[in-house]
Amino acid sequence: MTDVLPLTGFLPLVFSLLALAFLVLTWRWVLRLFGVVIVPGTSLGIVRKRWVLLGRNRTLPDGKIIALSGEAGYQADTLAPGLHIGLWPWQYEITMVPFTLIAQGQLGVVEACDGAPLSGRVLGRAVQCDAFQDARSFLTHGGQRGPQIAIIPPGSYRINTALFTVRLVKVTAIPEGKVGIVTTQDGQPLPTGEIAGHEIDGHNMFQDGEAFIKAGGYKGLQAQVMLAGSYYLNPFFASVELADMTEVDIGHAGVVISFVGTEGTDVTGEAFKHGNMVKRGERGVWIDVLDPGKYPVNPKTTHVVSVPTTNVVLNWATGKTEAHKLDAKLSTITVRSSDGFTFNLDVSQIIHIPRSSAPKVIARFGSMENLVTQVLEPTIGNYFRNAAQKSDAISFLKERTQRQQEARQHIENALKEYDVQAVDTLIGDISPPDSLMKTLTDRKIAEQQRITFETQQQAEATRQALEQARALANTQAQVVDSERSVQIAEFHAQALVKKAKGDAEAKTTTAAADAEVTQVTGNAEAGRIQAVGEAEAAVLQRKIGSVGAEFYAAMDIFGKLAGSNLRLVPEIAMAGPRRATGRLGPRGPAGPGEGRCPRTRPGARACPERSARGGGRGRGGAGPGRRRGRAGGPRPGRARGGSPRSGTQPVTAGTARSGR
Repeated sequence: MTDVLPLTGFLPLVFSLLALAFLVLTWRWVLRLFGVVIVPGTSLGIVRKRWVLLGRNRTLPDGKIIALSGEAGYQADTLAPGLHIGLWPWQYEITMVPFTLIAQGQLGVVEACDGAPLSGRVLGRAVQCDAFQDARSFLTHGGQRGPQIAIIPPGSYRINTALFTVRLVKVTAIPEGKVGIVTTQDGQPLPTGEIAGHEIDGHNMFQDGEAFIKAGGYKGLQAQVMLAGSYYLNPFFASVELADMTEVDIGHAGVVISFVGTEGTDVTGEAFKHGNMVKRGERGVWIDVLDPGKYPVNPKTTHVVSVPTTNVVLNWATGKTEAHKLDAKLSTITVRSSDGFTFNLDVSQIIHIPRSSAPKVIARFGSMENLVTQVLEPTIGNYFRNAAQKSDAISFLKERTQRQQEARQHIENALKEYDVQAVDTLIGDISPPDSLMKTLTDRKIAEQQRITFETQQQAEATRQALEQARALANTQAQVVDSERSVQIAEFHAQALVKKAKGDAEAKTTTAAADAEVTQVTGNAEAGRIQAVGEAEAAVLQRKIGSVGAEFYAAMDIFGKLAGSNLRLVPEIAMAGPRRATGRLGPRGPAGPGEGRCPRTRPGARACPERSARGGGRGRGGAGPGRRRGRAGGPRPGRARGGSPRSGTQPVTAGTARSGR
């Protein structure tokens, strides 16, 4: 008993735990048995009514799938997240579905399985239904079954999947440098003769398909293109094909040929009869060209022909072509001369198409390639063939420059008719026959040999002249030195002559000046002496007149004697017998003072006593070593103290000593 009691007390606890676990696991089912439905926050409930026993709306109308009035079947209304009651499990089937999530870069295209049938349209028209979240509104407002023209943008939506099927597609992206060519699947049929629908406004670049259709848009290819960007484009409504933007290079003009638009009126007039040109936006060749740049042109409705407006070089030479490839099919021209020689000729033609003439060229020929093949190739080829027929081969070769000028003039006149300017015509390589070339080569070799001999002869003459010039150049230094020496000698002689002339002129001028100075000085001195003499004479006459002539003479003598410091009385007197000579006696020995002048002053030139000697020279007597006179004897002279009128001399010691 003790073992059973604990086990009996444990069983209720186990049953309670099992019941609690069962309730935890099956509480939804338990609540469901009581008609309670709990819808999670990220889901919605799709309701299907199993049966209806009473009422008028027990079954769905024929052709209907979604019940609007409580009929048996899938209901238009869904269960939002939360608690719902009265939905008995034996009558209602509830299916939980998650919200429809559309991420960024995507959009949802919708297909409805119920609604009004489509009539005249491919896509169901757009109705007010809160982005397909209100199925009842969709059905009651005339929503149509099938693919829908409206789309669902990115976001979370409560979509009744019993009515709508949502498919996710990528957003339409058009990169830079591209355009989108649009083809619509719904709209009005294109009129007869049209290849694309004209541009429609108000549909936001085909993102609002319903607005496009209501505005009268046409199904099929559209003339309007989509530019770079991202678009919410319904692939059920429109498909997009990417194409490059039309680029017109620098040095080119874009001639537009439009395949769509209204019927245009020709604007070229009666003078141009080779095609019609219309205004921009009309069907045909536009008179206005596109300048260099990029343009969003629909290549399926518009064709742009790039016409070079710079000079274009075309080569008629096999294997040679330019980058534009317009001359890729041109080859060397084969001509025949009048003397039967056949030879090849390479030609280059330079042409220019003005910008204003580009539409006319395209309207006439359709393309630049057609211009080359239809006009330039036959015109230029036939001209040179005809020109070669009128001349022999050698003359044609020699007259190449003249032929080129004639070809230029002829081709220029011929191309004016086609609105093309011929800039220049150039003849390239000429390949004459080998036999003719051999003849020409032999002739040329002979001419070159003759020229070589003449050149050698001229070279020898030049060499001789060079040797002469070299010899002359070697002696040129000596010649120059000699010439310079002669010139220097001449210049030196001229310098000496000019110096002598200068010295003579200087001496003459100096002598003349000295003579003039001497004359002036002499005249002045003479005048002075004369004036002094006349003054002295006048004074002397007055003195003589006042004292008498004899008395004045005695006064003058005594005055001079007194001023000469002469001793009139000798200091020593000697006596002796007189001789006939007049001496006092024989001369005895000299005394102590004899032979010198006691009165001679230091620095005096002569003794004043000896100056009175009658036989003395000039003012002083004859000293030792002096000559007595020019003739060897005493020269009578005038003593300082003597009288000019008498030969007597004062008696002095000197005169007493000698009787000279």
